[in-house]
Amino acid sequence: MKKVYYLKTCSTCSRILKELNLSSDFILQDIKTEEITVKQLEDMKHLTGSYEALFSKKAKLYKEMDLKNQRLAERDFKHYILHHYTFLSRPVIIFGNQIFIGNSKKVVENAKHVIQNNS
Repeated sequence: MKKVYYLKTCSTCSRILKELNLSSDFILQDIKTEEITVKQLEDMKHLTGSYEALFSKKAKLYKEMDLKNQRLAERDFKHYILHHYTFLSRPVIIFGNQIFIGNSKKVVENAKHVIQNNS
């Protein structure tokens, strides 16, 4: 599978997509207009091992809902990601059985390396 979950309105996601120069066989899913399904999230969790790895603690709602002061379990991370797209750390890039989560320089470089050397 070649897929990217991202926000079309996010300048960071747009910059990363441009930098990766993905082939046309990648499926791009704007998570604001096409919500993540339970199956999609479960598939991502299967690749990462946890919902927490997919969860963005930088999300504005994370602070507004005071979630940092709550003890969240895996089911909570799953619930919040499905509840509102902002809780998914993005972009999420799936290439075969590998997953790259977030926009850190290291993650983007790793994704770029794997995609360019295996396409």
